[in-house]
Amino acid sequence: MSEIMRTSVIGAGLIGASWAALFLASGRSVAVFDPATGTEAAVRDHVRNAWPAMTEIGLTKRGDPDRITFHASPEAAVEGADFIQESVPERIAMKHGTFARIEPRLSSRAIVASSASGLTLGQMQRGWRSPGRFILGHPFNPPHLIPLVELMANERTQPGVLESAEAFYADIGKTTIRVQKEVPGHVANRLQAAIWREAIHLVESGVASVGDVDKAIASGPGLRWAAMGPTTLFGLGAGEGGLSAFCDHFADTFNGWWADLGSPELNDANAKLLEEGLVEANEGRTVAELSQRRDAMLVAIQRALAEIDPNSTGTEPRGAATAGGSSGLSNPRPW
Repeated sequence: MSEIMRTSVIGAGLIGASWAALFLASGRSVAVFDPATGTEAAVRDHVRNAWPAMTEIGLTKRGDPDRITFHASPEAAVEGADFIQESVPERIAMKHGTFARIEPRLSSRAIVASSASGLTLGQMQRGWRSPGRFILGHPFNPPHLIPLVELMANERTQPGVLESAEAFYADIGKTTIRVQKEVPGHVANRLQAAIWREAIHLVESGVASVGDVDKAIASGPGLRWAAMGPTTLFGLGAGEGGLSAFCDHFADTFNGWWADLGSPELNDANAKLLEEGLVEANEGRTVAELSQRRDAMLVAIQRALAEIDPNSTGTEPRGAATAGGSSGLSNPRPW
């Protein structure tokens, strides 16, 4: 087990509350700060609602949902913490203000990871006097169910900090990747943004409905992507010939498709078109109902994958220490 045992969550909306549930499930203590009214009740509800699903996939064996405290300031919440997950709103001035407040109160061993999806590490580092123990630790929503964490450090990061963070995240059941070059959106969000751009183009062009485009992913490549990434899968597409044979055979095909892809911009008109399509496709289901359905499916997928490959998903064998579960919140934060 990682030496990191005392954690702190700064910013406890949907993302922060999910991190809190995950840390508690792994046997850590969690100190929480968020200035919003009703934070304690909302976070406790989130943890309580997540716990049964986390237990179902074997992720609460070391956990204790009561090892959580709530604090009136970020300074108090980070006092004595070994690891701080920052998830405040993605406004750079707010990030910098939070960093300025907590930096003097951090222990010399503490690591601070930001959940930021839209801000870069370099932008955020400017809010620190000494950013050596500050890194990017971007999760995929919901963090207590999706294993991925995108990590980034740079020349201003102290030696060993990234490795310690990787070990901590692995111990709580996460799958980490290293972002080696600073780009907006990191890696996974750029990939899903590219897919969504073409999904919008197909709907706007009248090729398929919103519901059918979603079905095309969920019942097609999405199932394969739950097991393996696109390059590996295409490498399997030519049998023993491997990826080189696949590329040789399909180069003209893919080049033709890429040349024909759309490049729409998200605007009021297509947002309304998509929303109307979703209402029709989801047959009146509420956000809460859809969230519960999504979470149940994610749990089932990870259980099934873990039976085949214990290292593939981060459930039971990956995670005597990890977490997953059903969210009790319906905040529409996109990432």
